[in-house]
Amino acid sequence: MSISTHPKVAFDPATVPLLQATGVAKAYDGKPALDGVDITVRPGELVVLLGPNGAGKSTLLQLITGLFTPDRGSIAICGHDLRSGIVRALAQLGVVFQQPTLDLELSVEANLRFHAELHGLPGSQVRTRIAAAAERFGLTERLRSPARELSGGNRRRVELARALLHEPRLLVMDEATVGLDPASRRDILTHILSLRASGMGILWTTHLVDEAAMGDRIVVLNRGNVVFEGVPAELAARSQPADLGNAFLGLTADTDAAA
Repeated sequence: MSISTHPKVAFDPATVPLLQATGVAKAYDGKPALDGVDITVRPGELVVLLGPNGAGKSTLLQLITGLFTPDRGSIAICGHDLRSGIVRALAQLGVVFQQPTLDLELSVEANLRFHAELHGLPGSQVRTRIAAAAERFGLTERLRSPARELSGGNRRRVELARALLHEPRLLVMDEATVGLDPASRRDILTHILSLRASGMGILWTTHLVDEAAMGDRIVVLNRGNVVFEGVPAELAARSQPADLGNAFLGLTADTDAAA
C-alpha cells in the first residue's frame, strides 16, 4: 500500500511551518518523557535539537514520525495534523533514523526502489530519481551491490538518498552521524547543509555540540522540557567566555541520564 498521494498538497510556507509541534507531552509508565514541548521548523531552516541522553529527543522524534501518538498536544507537518491526516503528513516527511534501517540482503537499488514504491511513485519517476540520487551521493557504481557490502558511511548515504527520494519538504535526522568516521561524518553534514538552499526544512537531533553550531536555531531539550531556544551565538553567550559546549553543560548539568 502506498503511504503517499501525488501531487503534493499545496500550503503557504509564509504562514504554515513545515513542522509545528505544540504542547507535546508523553509519559511512559507514569514517568514523563516530554512535558509540553513546542518546536517549529520553517522552509530553508536547519533546527538542531540538542540534548543529553535521556532528554526526550528520541521520544519527540517517535511522535513526529508517527510511530506513537502524544498523550496531549498536537503535531502538524506542512499543515497536516498527524492525528487526522497522517498519510498526507508523512508524505511530506523524510527520515534518517539513528539505528540503521537498510535491508542488508537487498541491493542499494532495491532498497531505494522499495521506498519509492511505498510512496506511490510511478515507475518512470522511480528510475529517474534513483539514478539522480545515486549520482548525487556517489553511489552509481554501487547500485547493484548488496547493502551488506557497503561501508558505514556509504550505508548512511543510501539512507539519506532514500529519505529524499519522494522529495519531502521536511527532513528529520536522528543522530545520523553516530559511529561514522570523520570523513563520512563531514560528508553527511555537507549534504545536509546544501539542502537548505532548496527550501527544505531540517530537524537534526544530536548530543554533539560541534554539530549544533551549524544550525540556524538550537532547541535544547532537558528532562523533557525545552530549556533554551535561539541561535547558536545566543546559547554560547550564556557562558563566559562565550562557549557553546560550556553553555550547554550549564543548562543540562543536573540531568540524570536515562534510557
